[in-house]
Parts: sequence; C-alpha cells; structure tokens
Amino acid sequence: MYIDGLIPKIIVMKNIFSHLVCTYLILIFSFSFAQSNEEKTGLKSALNGFSFRSIGPAFMSGRIADIAIDPTNQNIWYVAVGSGGTWKTTNAGTTWTPLTDDESFYSTGCITLDPSNSSVVWLGTGENVGGRHVGIGHGIYRSSDGGSSWQDMGLKQSEHISKIIVHPNDSKTIWVASQGPLWSSGGERGLYKSTDGGKTWINKLNINEWTGVTDLVIDPTNPDVLYLASWQRHRNVAAHMGGGPGTSLYKSVDGGETWFKIDNGLPSSNMGKIGLAISPINPEVLYAAIELDRRKGAVYRSSNSGGSWTKMSDTVSGGTGPHYYQELIASPHHFDRIYLMNVRALVSEDGGKTFYTMSEANKHSDNHSLTFKKDDPNYLLFGTDGGIYESFDDSKTWKFVNNLPLTQFYKLAVDDAAPFYNIYGGTQDNNTQGGPSRTFRTNGITNSDWYVLLGGDGHQPATEPGNPDIVYAQWQQGNLYRIDKTTMEAIYIKPQSGIGEPYERYNWDAPILVSHHDPKRLYFGTQRVWRSDDRGDSWSAISGDLTKDQERLTLPIMGRQQSFDNPWDVYAMSTYNTITSLSESTTNPDLLYAGTDDGIIQYTNDGGKTWTKMAVDKLPGSPATAFVNDIKVDLHNDQVAYIALDNHKYGDYAPYLYKTTNGGKKWTSITNGIPKGTLVWRIVQDHVNPKLMFLGTEYGVYVSLDQGDQWHKFSTGLPTISVRDLAIQKRENDLVLATFGRSFYVLDDYSPLRSITAESVDQTAMLFETRKALQYNPIRGGTSSQGGSFFTAKNPDYGALFTFYLKDGHKSIKATRQKKEKEKKTEDIVFPGWEALDAEMQEPKAQAILVIQNEAGEVIDRIYTPHKKGIQRVSWDLRQPYVSVANADSKRESLNTFRLNVAPGIYTVSLHQQIGGQVTELIGPQSFEVDRVRENVLKNPLADMRQDYIDQLMALDMEIDLASHSFKKSSMHLKTLLKALPFVDTGQKDLSSTLHSLRDRMHAINRLLEGSSSKAEVGEKDNLTLSYRLYFAANGLMGNSYGPTPLHMESFEVAKTLFAELKTMIDSFVSDVKTASAEMETAGAPVVLD
Repeated sequence: MYIDGLIPKIIVMKNIFSHLVCTYLILIFSFSFAQSNEEKTGLKSALNGFSFRSIGPAFMSGRIADIAIDPTNQNIWYVAVGSGGTWKTTNAGTTWTPLTDDESFYSTGCITLDPSNSSVVWLGTGENVGGRHVGIGHGIYRSSDGGSSWQDMGLKQSEHISKIIVHPNDSKTIWVASQGPLWSSGGERGLYKSTDGGKTWINKLNINEWTGVTDLVIDPTNPDVLYLASWQRHRNVAAHMGGGPGTSLYKSVDGGETWFKIDNGLPSSNMGKIGLAISPINPEVLYAAIELDRRKGAVYRSSNSGGSWTKMSDTVSGGTGPHYYQELIASPHHFDRIYLMNVRALVSEDGGKTFYTMSEANKHSDNHSLTFKKDDPNYLLFGTDGGIYESFDDSKTWKFVNNLPLTQFYKLAVDDAAPFYNIYGGTQDNNTQGGPSRTFRTNGITNSDWYVLLGGDGHQPATEPGNPDIVYAQWQQGNLYRIDKTTMEAIYIKPQSGIGEPYERYNWDAPILVSHHDPKRLYFGTQRVWRSDDRGDSWSAISGDLTKDQERLTLPIMGRQQSFDNPWDVYAMSTYNTITSLSESTTNPDLLYAGTDDGIIQYTNDGGKTWTKMAVDKLPGSPATAFVNDIKVDLHNDQVAYIALDNHKYGDYAPYLYKTTNGGKKWTSITNGIPKGTLVWRIVQDHVNPKLMFLGTEYGVYVSLDQGDQWHKFSTGLPTISVRDLAIQKRENDLVLATFGRSFYVLDDYSPLRSITAESVDQTAMLFETRKALQYNPIRGGTSSQGGSFFTAKNPDYGALFTFYLKDGHKSIKATRQKKEKEKKTEDIVFPGWEALDAEMQEPKAQAILVIQNEAGEVIDRIYTPHKKGIQRVSWDLRQPYVSVANADSKRESLNTFRLNVAPGIYTVSLHQQIGGQVTELIGPQSFEVDRVRENVLKNPLADMRQDYIDQLMALDMEIDLASHSFKKSSMHLKTLLKALPFVDTGQKDLSSTLHSLRDRMHAINRLLEGSSSKAEVGEKDNLTLSYRLYFAANGLMGNSYGPTPLHMESFEVAKTLFAELKTMIDSFVSDVKTASAEMETAGAPVVLD
C-alpha cells in the first residue's frame, strides 16, 4: 500500500517540478527577449533622433533619364532621374516634389502616363544606359494618384527597364521593354506584356541570356502594331561589350503576342545599342540609329513599316559612347525631323541623310531625353547629365531648371576653414564643386555659394589640414591638380611614368591621400603607389605594380573569352588593374594599405620598401573578383583595419565588409545588420570613440556603436539614395555625405552618439555634451521677391545645439485611456465618467525643460519642449529674454519678450521635466562655451555701458508699460461711464461735463503716446512720440553687437523726460476717472466692471 501510494506522488512531484522548470525557463526567455526587444526599441528611438540636412547644391543638377508631360495639364511634369528618384512639378518647374524618397530604389529609367487617365503613372526603375556608374532598378511600379503613393508591380529581376507603353484604349494592357541586368546574364529581360493591369506578366520575346529590349514604339494609328529594338550587351569591371548577335529590330502585328525580325537592309555585323523612332505624322516611316563595331554606327530609315531599311548616313552618338546615348526621337511637328541624343544633340531635317549639331549655348551636354508639347512646335524639354533645360524658340536659347539638387558625387573632402568649413566633391560629368557647409545668411545656402573648382568628371578631392587655401582635385583617370584658393590657380601634378617604364594605369576615380604625419606629404595610386613630400611638385614611386597586371581583353566577358573582332568598348571607362584605395596609419607613418580593382590588398610596414600581398578571396566569403572600395587603418590602433569590397560589377550586390585586429593576419566579416543586396562603399571611424563607425552603402547610412560588430540603419532625413562617400569634419563633429544623385547631406554634431549604447539607452535621461556655440548676427539673405523657384538649402539652426534623451515620454491621462480602449477591440468600452474626462482636459502639459545659466549661476533662459521618448535636439539662439510686464489681457500663448545677445563666455545647461505641474531636475548643469566669431571693424567706446543701458531701458519700459496699461484701463472705464450716463438718476448735467472733460484729456494723453490719429489716417508725418523715442533707444541693441551709441542714449533720455511729464498727466487722469466713477454710482449709474 505504501509503495503503491508513493509512486503517484513521485510522478506528480516530477510533473510539478518539470512544469516549474519549464515555466521558469519560459519566463527567463520571455524576459530576455523582452529586454532585448526593449533595448533595440530604445536604441532605434535614440538613433532616429538624428537627422541629416540637405545642403544642395542644385546649380548643376544631375542626370535625367526621362520626362513625361501630363497632356491634360502641361504644367505637370514627371521626371525619372537616373539616380535620384522620381520628381513632380505642378507649375512647370517652379517648385518640385520628390515622389519616391521612401521607396526601395533610387534609380529610375523611364516614366509613362496612362493615356486614358493621366493620374495613373507607370515607372520603370534602373537606367537604360550601359555606363560604368549605372544605377540598379527594382522592377516596375504604378501610381494611381499622380505619384503620391506607389505599388510594386513586379519584374524585380529586370534591373534596367527601358520603356513602358500603356495601350491607348485599354489601361489593363501594358508592354514593358526590359533590358535586364548589365553586370550579369539572365534576369527578367525581354518584352513583357500584361493584360490585367500589371498583376501578371508574360515575356513575349526571350532572345538569350545577354539580350534584352532597349527600345519600344507603338503605331499611333493601330495599337496592335509595335516595334522594338533588342540589345545584347555586358559590362564588368574590366571591359564593356556593347553588341552581339542578339541585337536586332522586331515587329508585332498582334499586340505584342508574337514578334518577327525586320532586318531587311540592316548591317550583318554585330550591332550594338539601337535607338528606334516612329513618325507621329506618318507611322509607316521608322527610323533606327544603330551602333556598329568600334563605336561606329549608322542611321537607317524604313518607309514601309519596317519591311525594308535604307541606310541614310553614318551618324552615331559619340562622346562616352553609343551605349550611353543613342535615344532617337521623331518630331511630332515636322515630318522627317529626328533628334539623336548625344554629347551634343544631333538633328536631321531629312530623315537621317544629314545631321547638324543642335544649338546648345548655355546648356549642359550629354542629352538623354526629349519631350515635346503637342501644340507648340517651338518647345523642347531636354533631360541631360546636368539636369533639365527648356527651349521656347526651337533651341535658340535655353532655360535651366536650377532648383533640383540631383548631383551625382563620387567622393568628397572637407577642409578646416573657420568659422564654417567647406565641402568639395567630385561629380559625374559636373566637375569638382566646392561650397560652404553653412552661411551667415538667414536664407541658408544658395546656388551662388557653390563654384566649380576643376572641370571634367570630378573625382576624389583632398584638403590640407591647417591650410584651407590648398585643395587637390582631379578629373577622370588621375588628372590631378593642386588649387591655390587665394588665386584659384590650378597646377597640373599628375605623376608620370619614366622612360622605358610601362604606362601608368589610372583608375577612373584614382585615390589620393594626404598624410596624417605631414600635411605636405601626398600618396597617389596608379598600379603603383606614389609619394610626394612637397605637395605634388615632385613624385617618387614607393612600390612596384601592386595589381594582377592582366590584359583585360583576355578576360571572360559574356561568359567566355571573346574575339578581338567582337564589339569591345573600353574607351570611356577606367583602365584595369589599378589601385582604388589607400590608407595610412595615424600612429606609424610607415604603415600603408593599398587596395585594387582586381581583388588585391597590399600593405607595407616600412614605408613601401616591401609589400605583403593578399587576394580578397582569402577573406571569408569574398569572391575573387571583388573591387576594393575602401580600406581604413583604425585611427586608434594600427593593428586594426577595415576593408569594404564591392562585387556588383559581376552581378553580386551583397555587402562585403571585413575587419582585422592583428595587423592583417586574420580577417572577419562584420556585416551584421546590413541587409542583403546592400553593397558597401565607404567606412569612417570617429576620431574620439573607436567603437563609433559610419558606413556609406548603396541604400543609405549605417552606424555601429561597437566597432562593427552590429550595424544599425541611420538614415533619418535621407531619401533612399546611394551614399558613395562620407567624411568627418573633426572640429565640428559633423558627418558629411556625398550621395550619387541627391548632392550633399550633413549630420550636424553627431558627438552624442559617442555616449549611446544598448545599455546607456536604459537610463531615464541623458544630456549630451554641447559643442562650442558660434555667436554672430545672422544677416538677411536674398530678397522676398526672387520667386518660388529660387533654390535654398537650410543652415543648421543658429545657436547652441542641445541634445538630450528620454527613455520614456510621458503619456497623458487621455492617451493612456485611449490606448487601453484601443486594445479592447471588440469588447465593450466603459464610459470613464465626467470627472475623469474633466481631469483629462485639465491635466497640465508634460514638458522637458532646458535651463541655461551663466557662470554666476543666474538663470539666463529656459527652453520648453514636448516630453517625448527618444532623442531631442533643440537650439538656443544665444539670447537672453527681457520682459518688463505680463499682460493678463493678452491672447498670446507666451509672453512678449525682448531678446538680446548674451555675452561670450561659459554657460551651463541642465535638463528638467515638468509633469503634473511638478518640476524635477533630471540632469545637472553641464558647461559649454559661447564664442563670438565675427567682430566689427569699429569698436564702440560705450561698449562697457551696454548692460547698464539694457537695465535702465527695461526699467523705463516697465514704468511706461504700467502707466500705459493703467491709462488704457481707465480709458476703457471712462468710455463705459459715458455709455452709462443715460441711466443716472440725478446730476446728469454736471456728470456729463465731467466725463467729457476727462474724454478730452484722454485724447490729449493718447496723442502724446501714439501721435495724431487723423494724421495717421492719411499718412501725414507727425512729431516723434514717446513710443517711437523708446523704440529708437532700444533699436540700438537689436540685430547688432555695436550699440548703443550716444544717439540711442540721447533718445533714451528724451523718452525719460517725456515720460516724466506724461506720467503726471496719466496719474491725474486715472485718479479723476476713479472719482467720476464713484460719483456716477452714487447718482444711480450701473456699476462698471473692469
């Protein structure tokens, strides 16, 4: 019995124990998960509080792929930007709205409006050019509300969509010309058709793995007839092959269901990119601009709907190469006038027999798109590498759209000019540009603040520490110059090979490095590393060839080695087997790293005498073909280094980022947190906290707080855009970005990030160190009459920038109730009761308060902000508020204050919170400096009297306000007594005389205070009033740091004298009104309520 009874008890105990253990483990796991989640949420909230600031420029804009004009309202344009998203104007370019900043892509190639409903917009992503810097697309998108929102319609593997045509009578039928991937085979390439509005797609013409469709036109009289141009092409790091047997012309007569070649009369050799056009006036006439071998070409014409072709001329797009242009457009206004997109657009008036170069005075070159207005034969709208241009007189003159900040920057550099540093950037086809990080003007940074530092395609610039007058800039393939900004003279300092040496191979974007150890020392990369110790006046090579030194034409392209007779084109691209990145240790001048475009990393510990080589495929998971985008030696430990690799030119968009902690002996991948398909461009490290790092990627910026172990998206304020380079301005702790299609961005003072960790965000509050605040009087910039198209970019907020963090924002009683009610979903919601609702309405607003004090501990100012979770950044304008009186009758939410500059010096800021009316301190005082950065040439001999003058001025102002208030109250009382006069029982005659006598005195006083009302009515001049005298006295302090002058002090003394006389009159008037009021009440008048 005993044993039998024991067994169930043991089993029961085991079950209980097991249940408790499981419960305990679940609780631990749940707690850990919740804690981890909470940390992530807190960290994300903190990081999202930092926002980038767009600074332009727009004075040279950027590459335009396509433009569509709304036929129902020709003031509405949609613009597909090669690598800057999609934009819309509703006023013909006066103002612009970006439409795709929050989408997954930034590169767009074509845009089409539904002929049946122009608010339906179809967008093809990825550019239709074969350039070395082409942007990658993410498929096709549709908007049904004029671009306000977008729906992903598929074809995600297309990468480059050339053209979209919507059926003129059936919105559900759409044809898409997909060129397919440039860097690899396969993908979704061909002619795709949908008959269900884009829900499904069928490839109606699949030619081969390297061939897609580059152009597509439709017969305007018969939508079943379509024509297309196919294009076989492939590009990799080493070379471009721009043609092949897959290139041809095709026709469909059944709405794109089937296709047949129309090549009768076309050349038999390999053809490259084809521009195709159909005459809108006679659709039986077709035109084709065809690229042929070795960058040659010809224009063909068909007069029988493609039945046969006639060669008209040997015309072809030149410049960068036909792969970059070659779009062909037929005029809707002039039969047989065709435009061939080119460096300078070519025009034929005879169907292609002869061409002339279009007049492009004061216009950017490199044309890609042309749009017409159907009712204006003189109107042309061009999209170029330098933005949008309009002509209203058939190309005689051009109007530039100068308010689109779309510049494609490859690399950047910042100097240390004071008080505001400058930013320099090398651009795609828009020179090397320079301009300020901020200005003294209230309207911010304008196009006129920017300038061209050096011509050509700009590439990596550099600056000399401590000497902002020296800047290095280069145009493509290593053409390096040193610019002296005092004269803007540029001297050519490109290193040269010696007699009998192999020619130097310069990368398109050759690396330059200014030494940490000597600002006169430069390093420059070809296939060798060059060193100069005299700012480039002379050079010596400190390495041999550090690359694989291959013959590029022996390397596979289109899947195999190709014959020399095939359509190779390496003209407008980098030489191959070149150095792409250089880095120097901050602690050891002999430690250098070099990376190449062919997958080699080399380093030296002896200043270049010997080099240690490593192929990138030795790195974990790295392909052998990876291009070295960046190498950085750790700023704090020369045994640590970082490498960013890029394999996108082999169709691989994965992030490759590595770190060594033992001088290059072993490398580990550090890509945690970086999404797949996000290639990495550039990495920088904070100069104070070694754990803080920033990463520029194909889709924004990432930050690491633990030296690369984990990355977090850090792109608040940025559109979806490729960030090709980033740099830190150390004095200001600013992070500066060079984007490839949206110009420059700045994160002002990122230093609070040094204190942010997954652990620190668990604190109740943090108040971060404040950088030196620069004091000056902002000057008025521009005018208020420059028109809506005038481009400006914002300065940072003036003053001291305070940054603080709150772990939890205060939730009001109302918000708490609403959240609980929302969670109940379908359950009954209990009425809270009137008292509870009243309590909600009467609850004081919760606020965070920043208290600023001077060195003496006196409170100078308080800043009130919402009490909310996460990071807040608030600027103080370096002014102290002065207020003499608080008027209870005022409807303003805050008191009217007189704010004057504080004196330069040391101040403190502390953080408080006000909840339920109770104020508590969260973080005690922290010091910061206010530094005056602009001084007047003239010194005020009365400067020492300034504060005493302010005190006297405010005291007089208070006396005048009190007297004026008393006078106004008595005046209103008097006016009411006059209204009550008919209701007195006795003595009306005497009371009337008394009141009207008081009324005359009231007008006399008011005239002394405010002037003559009748003169004011017609604008006649009047004697200076007390109010004006006081205003003039105070004006000596406003908007300047010089005053007051004797003139202002004299006005102050006059005001004092006038007020002394006036106060006696006011006091007597107030007293007599009180007496009259008492007499009126005695006589039976109603009581007057003030």
